[in-house]
Amino acid sequence: MITPAYCRTMAAYNSEMNRRIYAAASRLSDAERRAPRGAFWSSIHGTLAHILWGDSQWMSRFDGWPRPETPIRQSAQMIEDFGELCAVRTQRDADIERWAGRIDDAWLSSHLTWFSGAANRELRAPKRLLVTHFFNHQTHHRGQAHAMLTAAGEKTGDTDLFLVVPGIIE
Repeated sequence: MITPAYCRTMAAYNSEMNRRIYAAASRLSDAERRAPRGAFWSSIHGTLAHILWGDSQWMSRFDGWPRPETPIRQSAQMIEDFGELCAVRTQRDADIERWAGRIDDAWLSSHLTWFSGAANRELRAPKRLLVTHFFNHQTHHRGQAHAMLTAAGEKTGDTDLFLVVPGIIE
């Protein structure tokens, strides 16, 4: 399914796309970032906060990060100040890249058992599948943020993986 190289590529893509998304969001006023736009997490700010919440939740399982204290239903309000959200996002992206650099096939081949609040029960799944979900979750919600930013008149540049991550095209 996936390899350590895939994880490193996706971590680099995550970091670069977050830089672009946050740069575009920073060109909007706070009111524009918080305006309800019909997305699942309502606003640009809410969606960005939820992505960080999800990353923190999964990385608490993968790499021992502190678990978010905010419940999922309030994840859009996890960090209210946009400057703080930006700073935490930048730090967490660097942390994700360091984690991805340590992943090996043995780790990916093992299973993870955890209690899922969403499912309200203990689950067990292959780490390869869960890491795929982790990166897919980021991309899915970042796509929503991108659509809201585009509708607000902002641009992020290319979003295609092969154009964003240097060195993957030979």
